[in-house]
Amino acid sequence: MKLMSVSAFVDRTGKKHEVSLNENATVSDLLQKLKINPVTVIVSRNNELILETEKLRDNDEIKILSVISGG
Repeated sequence: MKLMSVSAFVDRTGKKHEVSLNENATVSDLLQKLKINPVTVIVSRNNELILETEKLRDNDEIKILSVISGG
């Protein structure tokens, strides 16, 4: 199976990660590889929110933003 490279910026840590994933990987696969609970974040590509089921593309630039809730 072919691999693709995705760049993911995680705002919680302020770090950018280069991640290799299978070519049919989804946002959910990326979060799992980075050990991030999907309930705690929102994910964007090109400044548009994308769902966990969205397929990623080679060389995507992804931002993973923490969800802040108050009470």
